[in-house]
Amino acid sequence: MIGVTLGRYFLRRYAVITSWNFLGVAALVFIVSFTEISGRSGELEGFSTRWALSLAALQLPIIMQQAVPFIGLISAMATLISLNRKYELVVARASGISAWQFLTPIAIGAFLLGLLSLLVLNPIAARTFASAQSVEAEVRGARNTEGQSEHWLKQRTQDGETIIGADAALEGGTVLVRPVFLIIRDGRVSERLDAARARLREGHWELVDAVRRRGRDAPERLESAEVPTNLRPEFVGQQLTDPQSLSVFALPGMIEASQSLGLRANAFAMQFHSLITLPPLLVALTLIAATVSMRFTRMGQSGVVILGGIIAGFLLYVVSVLVGAFGSAGFVPPVVAAWTPVLVAMFFGMTFLLFKEDG
Repeated sequence: MIGVTLGRYFLRRYAVITSWNFLGVAALVFIVSFTEISGRSGELEGFSTRWALSLAALQLPIIMQQAVPFIGLISAMATLISLNRKYELVVARASGISAWQFLTPIAIGAFLLGLLSLLVLNPIAARTFASAQSVEAEVRGARNTEGQSEHWLKQRTQDGETIIGADAALEGGTVLVRPVFLIIRDGRVSERLDAARARLREGHWELVDAVRRRGRDAPERLESAEVPTNLRPEFVGQQLTDPQSLSVFALPGMIEASQSLGLRANAFAMQFHSLITLPPLLVALTLIAATVSMRFTRMGQSGVVILGGIIAGFLLYVVSVLVGAFGSAGFVPPVVAAWTPVLVAMFFGMTFLLFKEDG
């Protein structure tokens, strides 16, 4: 059995390599995001380098959360290849330590990485993602003058129908950034209201810094305005909130609220189960990394080994995204869609290792 000292050594090696990989990927993502934002938004009136840097920083956590599985895969492969090149795995095998024993500390490190991503990175990513939506909508609002909003909602009251659009939805959908209200009476748009913000109150939308347009009349600027509504915050939140803007702690409440209203909460349930499966997914990726990295390789073979592991991880990612799309659409139960790729990858890795190690 592997000793405590050797187990800590393997775990420490994995932690160090993972930390450097995480920092390197974060720096690369930040630079690419800043460059892409500058290219997209350089001509906007409110653009500045400071704004682009802040937006790139706000988008960084959500992108890093999506990159965690790839970081875990690369880190596991790099750790095993490094141990192989220094003959440490050869010595461990010669001393009677099986592959399962020296893989255990690395699998524990992968599981801890998943827990940290779930409990620490995810709440930060959800908060900064919502802030990034608001910041970007404020500066990009000058271009959205033709009603090209990102989120749309329809309500019906005694006064008629109202179509609501917004560049971003915050605080569970109860706060809209740069909203557009198209009020329909007698089958035609009788009034349009554009505002900087709108907040859902009891029985009405409260608009701030609004512009009212009626027919061919000149636009009328209003400091505040009200639009009647019978919508409940739970319904608006379910319709307008991006699941990525909710942390793993807020998603169960949103799912429960949606189900209490008789609404489908597949997108939120899929996001929740995808986050919950992150720690075991990293363990499964570690097993996949072991299938291509544990065998002793001579000089010049590592490139093929790394490519094989990357392709395997990419295929797992594609399958997870595809099945996740079916889960969000309701064709497959979200819990099944989230856990099936993880279990398949884990069984594949375990089967391969059992065949190679134990015959």
